[in-house]
Amino acid sequence: MEKKDFLFELGCEELPPKALVKLAKSLHASVADAFDKLSLNYVDSEYFATPRRLAVRFTQLDCAQEDKQVEKLGPAVAAAFDADGNAKPAALGFAKSNGVEVDQLSRKETDKGERLAFVADVKGEQTESLLQDVLDKAISQLPVPKAMRWGESSCQFSRPVHWVLAILGESVLPIELFELNASNQTFGHRFHSSGAITVNTAKDYETVLAEAKVISCFEERKAKIRTQVEAAAKQTGGNAVVDEDLLEEVACLVEWPVALVGNFDEEFLSVPAEALISSMAEHQKYFHMIDNDSKLLPKFIAISNIESSNPSSVIEGNEKVIRPRLADAKFFYDTDSKKSLESYAEKLKSIVFQNKLGTLLDKTNRVKQLAQVIASSLGKDQEKAVRAATLCKCDLMTDMVYEFPDLQGIMGRYYATNDGEDAEVAAAMDEIYMPRFAGDDLPATDTGLILALAERVDTLVGIFGIGQIPTGAKDPFALRRAALGVLRLISEKALPLDLNNLIDESLKSFEGIEIESETKEKLLGFFDARSLAMYQEQGFDTQSIKAVQELGVTAPYDFKLRVEAVDAFNKTEESADLSEANKRVKNILEKSEFNPVDISLNASLFEADEAALNQTIDEVSSFVESQVANGKYQEALDKLAGLKNVVNRFFDNVMINVEEENIRNNRLALISKLRNLFLGIADISLLQK
Repeated sequence: MEKKDFLFELGCEELPPKALVKLAKSLHASVADAFDKLSLNYVDSEYFATPRRLAVRFTQLDCAQEDKQVEKLGPAVAAAFDADGNAKPAALGFAKSNGVEVDQLSRKETDKGERLAFVADVKGEQTESLLQDVLDKAISQLPVPKAMRWGESSCQFSRPVHWVLAILGESVLPIELFELNASNQTFGHRFHSSGAITVNTAKDYETVLAEAKVISCFEERKAKIRTQVEAAAKQTGGNAVVDEDLLEEVACLVEWPVALVGNFDEEFLSVPAEALISSMAEHQKYFHMIDNDSKLLPKFIAISNIESSNPSSVIEGNEKVIRPRLADAKFFYDTDSKKSLESYAEKLKSIVFQNKLGTLLDKTNRVKQLAQVIASSLGKDQEKAVRAATLCKCDLMTDMVYEFPDLQGIMGRYYATNDGEDAEVAAAMDEIYMPRFAGDDLPATDTGLILALAERVDTLVGIFGIGQIPTGAKDPFALRRAALGVLRLISEKALPLDLNNLIDESLKSFEGIEIESETKEKLLGFFDARSLAMYQEQGFDTQSIKAVQELGVTAPYDFKLRVEAVDAFNKTEESADLSEANKRVKNILEKSEFNPVDISLNASLFEADEAALNQTIDEVSSFVESQVANGKYQEALDKLAGLKNVVNRFFDNVMINVEEENIRNNRLALISKLRNLFLGIADISLLQK
């Protein structure tokens, strides 16, 4: 089978930076999926993405499909011929549809009896003839954020398309896209290159573009920017802080990155560093620098898309642009600081949190109520919790946060500190939003922890209460993230809190708001699903998690301890036998109408193996129950693992469902006693693979 390299490139005006990588990956995935469905094999594949191009390359792609035989089944033989063996219409029609005579058909035995069959030789199509359809479909499936038309064309795409490159081996493919015929020509850097550039083979692609000042590989370009930024910072005596999201965006904005260091006036350092950093990153896409004490330096690193012969003039231009931005940040900070943080509370009543749930002030009052309850249950400072809850949304009304929304909480901390609020209360202004994302830090203070919990629980209960449960990808209030945050806050901080109680307490604060009756039940189910996903991501076995969930445990920290213990137990030699025994007991008890509560064990009815099991259970019960009561589930399961041999002997030698009712009931009570010992920790019958 002949194989050749395939290269496709779509050349455009500058594509939206936040959509670039997604578009490139989608194009690559769609083409790869099409090749798989067409049975076209290849050795390797990759995508390329720059602001002006999307491209894919498939190495050693089959130049044609393999020839194959396709078997078609026809009517049942009994229905195809009459008693004299003459072909009936069913047989004649099947033969005609395949272009053959009836005597050229074969017969095949199937699970539905003998049927007529025809094996057709299907010649594989040339890859070249398939690529137009492959690319048409791949482009139609691209997640274009907002399509546009250009010129007099009826075509639509994210940006105007100016060229199409498509080659297989050294041959240009007869492809037409966006009313453009494909060629083997591309274009280099907008300023450092002029005219079309010929790409003779797919292997030449990166080299040809690099000579034209374009780094076509997105990851390579990103790595080069990182290296340049870090090197530029060191040369000027600082340390670069490379934010990954900013790095990704900048790599989507340039084709030939050049790092340049600029300066700004030290007077701006009186503004909180986060505000300056946000201004530089958000508006100008600059990286900031810090000294060895992690203090912000009055310098920035800009990534230019040109290699200027006069870099000082480019730097000067960037310095002129950043000054008014930083001046705005200073003005907002100085203006906001003239008023106390608490003075902004009145404005909260003018901002609707959710139509049915009231304003931000209503939400603040609910959070205050729940925060006080949580603080009381944990034995923490209620006064600090209430004070922090009172102030927690006030910074949303400041000019700084209005201009830079990502500074919510951060500016609240600064303004609260400036007002002389308690240090823990001030810290809670920021900590209320922790964790902001997966793997983020948790609040360091008790007050911040309480506030973070109260805020999330209030949102979850409120939004679930009015029936706006997340479906599919739609989750406008980020309830999944909020639920994961609650689980992390309680489990990782080892808090003795129960979701059941938290929801009940939160529901009390929704006075005058119609809340659906099934809110609590649905929300607990939602937490269950998030808990399963969270522990699966952490590497715990799904059966271990579900074994604990089966008990309906609603205290996240207790749940964590149980899952850790059960998962460890599931890896022991004893777990298979004991989980099998528990499954057997569960099935027997479910099928019987026996209620073990109705009977006391009668030791005089025991045979030897029954007596041995009962004695062993009695010997370990006290220890196991005390360990369970103290949350030491691992120690309890270690002790229960010792029951393996006596349990195996019991089931090997004792029949449960005997005819004598008193003996049968006595044995049912005994195995129920055994099962209840394990159910104090988890339903380990679910550990069966």
